[in-house]
Amino acid sequence: MEDRMEQEIDIGTLWGGIRRRFTWIFGVSLLAALTVFFLSRTQAPVYEASASLISSNTQGQDGLVGSALVKAPPLPEGAVAQAMQSTLVMRALQQVVKVDPVFTSSQRLFLNSHLEKELREQRLETLKLTSQLDLNGNGIYTVTARASSAKAAQRLADLASTALLNWDAGRALQNITKAQAGFQAQLSQIERQLAVGGQTAVERQTLITRRLTTQDNLAQVTILQHSAVGVLTLLSGAVEPLTVVAPKPTRNAILTALLVLLLGMGIAVLLTVNDRTIRSEDDLLSLNMPTLGILPRLRKRDIVFSGIVRAARQAGLYEAIGFLRVNLMTLFQNQAHPVLMIASTVPGEGKSSLTATLADGFASSGRRVLIIDADLRRGTQSAVWEKFSSEGQWHQLSGQGGGRTTQEAFKNPANVQVLKAEENVDVLPAGPSMQDSLTLWNQADIGAALQLWRQKYDIILIDSAPLLALADGLVVGVHVDGVLMVAEHGKTSTQAIKAAIRRAERAGLKLLGFVINKSEGQRETGYSYDYSPRKALESV
Repeated sequence: MEDRMEQEIDIGTLWGGIRRRFTWIFGVSLLAALTVFFLSRTQAPVYEASASLISSNTQGQDGLVGSALVKAPPLPEGAVAQAMQSTLVMRALQQVVKVDPVFTSSQRLFLNSHLEKELREQRLETLKLTSQLDLNGNGIYTVTARASSAKAAQRLADLASTALLNWDAGRALQNITKAQAGFQAQLSQIERQLAVGGQTAVERQTLITRRLTTQDNLAQVTILQHSAVGVLTLLSGAVEPLTVVAPKPTRNAILTALLVLLLGMGIAVLLTVNDRTIRSEDDLLSLNMPTLGILPRLRKRDIVFSGIVRAARQAGLYEAIGFLRVNLMTLFQNQAHPVLMIASTVPGEGKSSLTATLADGFASSGRRVLIIDADLRRGTQSAVWEKFSSEGQWHQLSGQGGGRTTQEAFKNPANVQVLKAEENVDVLPAGPSMQDSLTLWNQADIGAALQLWRQKYDIILIDSAPLLALADGLVVGVHVDGVLMVAEHGKTSTQAIKAAIRRAERAGLKLLGFVINKSEGQRETGYSYDYSPRKALESV
């Protein structure tokens, strides 16, 4: 049940995922739309014209004598569509296109090549046939043609409909042609019999009578050739179109933009659904741990030119640190001289910079702060403050002389010197990187050392090694008053957070809550109100 609840994502989360990526989605959509727009404008224009045919699919009469009309037999369903893409119709159309003066030489070449290709592939695009028929096959066929000019489209539609009409009429002529062949065969047989001779007078007269009758029938069949009709008749010829049907750059651009926009939003939703990183305090609610602060990301340019501490004094992070400081003091209100360890799951989540900026925030409120760099393998507090050097201002923390690094200090807590980083902030640097740091922590009396040093400070901040990288933080954390976990916005996974919490709870650490670090934008930090100091000349 719990796993299923963790997998549920509400509409607000999905919209947040879309909003974070909307700049990219909109930019790609706009670029795709502009590309399609300009590509469409480079394409040749396409005009479309249509001619209509009536289908009267009633049974025709094939009589030879006493009939003034010979009609083709009814068309079965789909016969006209098949005829349209048959060699009988297409070849006849191609031959006419080759010599028709309406088409230019380039249009003839283009149309014939495309008609040939479409005939071979059995997929018509230059010509289209649509129909509106009843159950008996009676109705209207529409022949639509496409060409590079309005006149060419009109002419092609008319030629294609004529080719269909000729094919249909040819079906009626088939019976007449067969009848002609039959009568001619009978006439030839009679002539041969008369030429041989040897008949009686009656027999010869009979043959002559049959010859006259056959000649008469043959003459009637020949006359009927001109009255043969098909099922299809012309309803209306094609009209020269006024506007192009393609390309339409504006329409294509809008459709492309909408398609890419929807596709991008779909991808954003999919990424959000599969995103298991920490982005807001809602992502931590299922862990039953409070979020004590959300800190915005510092710009690299500000860090390079001003350093982390000075860059952190900018408005956005300054207010965020202020909220975090108030929340911590509320938790430690009954604890004198508290010791707070700041940890993370893995390296790079910003715990060291948070430790320094939090110390600066406490110092600005008049509290004396000691920073202990307990990450003995990758200590960074000296680099953060940029003051750890032989010319630094060292002063005595306990005893006389003694060590100036965390490694030396925990070996001899009674004689320790610390570096003054700024007013009210002292730093105990980690010292040279050491591989076997866990041995030092196991041998040191951590509790006694902290009890001795805490009396001289309002709060001690311990910059710990990542909990999932080393066991050092688990050993040190047992002796502090609380542990603050740092999660990097969009990078730290919920799985890593759960693993770190399990290790901390098994070791007996007191977890106070989380800080979401390097959040993108003021909207997500919650400190977006413009409440800058009032100008001197501003009226009250």
